[in-house]
Amino acid sequence: MGGKLLEVHNVYKVFPGVTALADVDFALERGEIHGLMGENGAGKSTLIKVITGVYQKDAGTIVLDGQEIHPTSPLHAEALGISTVYQEVNLLTNLSVAENLAIGRQPTGTVGIDWKTMNRRAAGILEKFDIDIDVTELLGNYSIAIQQMVAIARALELDSKLLILDEPTSSLNADEVEKLFKQMRRLKEQGHAIIFVTHFLDQVFEITDRITVLRNGKYVGEYATPSMTKLDLVSKLMGKSLDDLKNFDSISNHVETGDDANLIDVKGMEKTNYMNPFDLKVRKGDIVGLAGLLGSGRTEITNLLFGTQKPEGGELHIKGKRVNLNSPRKAIAHHLALSPEDRKQEGIISGLSVRENIVLALQVKKGWLHNISIRKQTELAEKYIGMLSIKTSGVNQPIETLSGGNQQKVILARWLATNPELLIVDEPTRGIDVGAKMEIQRLLVELSKQGMGIVFVSSEIEEVVRCSNRVYILQNRNIVGELLGEEISEQEIMVRIAAKGDRKV
Repeated sequence: MGGKLLEVHNVYKVFPGVTALADVDFALERGEIHGLMGENGAGKSTLIKVITGVYQKDAGTIVLDGQEIHPTSPLHAEALGISTVYQEVNLLTNLSVAENLAIGRQPTGTVGIDWKTMNRRAAGILEKFDIDIDVTELLGNYSIAIQQMVAIARALELDSKLLILDEPTSSLNADEVEKLFKQMRRLKEQGHAIIFVTHFLDQVFEITDRITVLRNGKYVGEYATPSMTKLDLVSKLMGKSLDDLKNFDSISNHVETGDDANLIDVKGMEKTNYMNPFDLKVRKGDIVGLAGLLGSGRTEITNLLFGTQKPEGGELHIKGKRVNLNSPRKAIAHHLALSPEDRKQEGIISGLSVRENIVLALQVKKGWLHNISIRKQTELAEKYIGMLSIKTSGVNQPIETLSGGNQQKVILARWLATNPELLIVDEPTRGIDVGAKMEIQRLLVELSKQGMGIVFVSSEIEEVVRCSNRVYILQNRNIVGELLGEEISEQEIMVRIAAKGDRKV
């Protein structure tokens, strides 16, 4: 069953002003799960898009099952036996779950589509993932996690030799990840080959047989997973020594400031069928972590604080004064900022430049009658590009052409340009590489030392522990616990999250 299924030799891909891939090699064995890793901008997504026909390579060869191939589109690649699931779900949310699972292969009867058969098949496909949902409902009515699992289920059902999973677990909880891994192992046993792209180190060590590392568009090396440690891998990804990676200044032991330094104080804020009543406070210099499983209420709290959702009860005090933040505009006027969870849909504005994306919130704060000059826009953009080490060819580069980590930095730059007193960041490091994660974590720590209050949401408990000096534990849209300073640990957070009941403890 062994032997090479896919061979990529000396592949180049050049965009105007940027060499995205330079002399890259990659090999995939039959019956293996192969991790493809690298920092944002390393070339992972470009390599995948070359293999699947989204981009045409400028040089090199691609060999699949002994035959050189020249895929011209994802559909062509699919016909060759290559199926791909991307991080951003690319199914049709205005169609039912069953229709999405059957796209291009709908069963037909004497009068068109056989809906009964299609729905039955769809339910059977999802049953393998222990997903029990109404397949006749619109896909868009379900959570991002369910949509991602549907996309993965569809790809697994195609008769493919090669399955590419590009950050498939970024929106999945632990149970959903385990269901996915179960299916990946089943396919591996059947002789299928899988390329698994992820930034989660634990996952790549749990599921892969080998790992290929790219950096700055170049091939770094290929390694047997059992032969590596996490520190070895991080060192390869970042191109730095292990000693460099250990130097991180945590704020978890910051001394609590007095009540007079309260920045915001929330009492009993709630919204029916959205978030149950909760209390929360942030002091100047705090990084307040929100920890909980998917759907526990983390994002709901950020939206209520920023006025994206209007609360139906409770009080919010900012620096001792009661305020009513029923819109993002009012929140911005009170020096609040929100970097949202979904950077593609709610963060970056595609079609605009890096400069235009950075100055957007500041322009809203000033009002459209007080136009920011192009010269001032450029100065601001260049300032934050330097401050956050944003990798871009210039202020006028289209935002959508940046890597995910650099897009995330642009969103942070947008809100920092408004000089906020409270910065709310919802999953600021999701789907980005280890190096960019550490840069963003260091930035948040530095901002807190300057007196900025920060509300920090992350699904990675280790990250919450590393950065926060106060952590609220969420469960079933309730705050069920609070940890301070040295009380904060991964074990304690997990125990609180797993505790039965939904009452505050």
